[in-house]
Amino acid sequence: MTALAVLDYTSVLVFALTGALVASRAQLDLVGFAFIACLTAVGGGTVRDLLLDRHPVFWVGQPDYILIAAAAAVLVFFTAHLVESRYNWLIWLDSFALAIAVAAGTGAALSLGQSGVIVVLMGVSTGCLGGLMRDVVCNEVPLVLKQGELYVSCAFAGAIAAVLMNQLGFDELASLGACAATCWALRAGSLLFGWRLPVYKSRPPRQ
Repeated sequence: MTALAVLDYTSVLVFALTGALVASRAQLDLVGFAFIACLTAVGGGTVRDLLLDRHPVFWVGQPDYILIAAAAAVLVFFTAHLVESRYNWLIWLDSFALAIAVAAGTGAALSLGQSGVIVVLMGVSTGCLGGLMRDVVCNEVPLVLKQGELYVSCAFAGAIAAVLMNQLGFDELASLGACAATCWALRAGSLLFGWRLPVYKSRPPRQ
């Protein structure tokens, strides 16, 4: 199994768990759990593969991804009530999923010889779009859009780290490791220490 496949499998599993946790907060039935888990798990990677013209889309070529996401949904359906704070579990699992998915997206683009700009955009898309779909469908405020919170910027930083490492001659494993570590460190700092980006504040027009 290649490093990219491992990243895809891991991101699918962890993102599916976050999708199922959001479904539990919305009090959906088991089918709803499976739908949200699968949407979250493969949403970003699907957009990535379509934009990169990769055929077949990763989960179509390997349906195991869908089975893993569905299994994660069933697990959470029967165990979510045991978790004291599902939101805390959600945001921390989401932070790991983000870092892994950004690395998977950048790795896929690098393997196709794409330019640095495209590599960064594919990393951000893979990491952010599945969670965005999850939150919008479940009528939650998307984590990617929370005021000033580091999220998309973490994905950008991680993907840029991968591009720089690759251009400096480091191998795939080191580049993708730097990507995931950079992304997760910034996201964890945002959660633990309240790191934020400045937000726009409206001011009255000057007379």
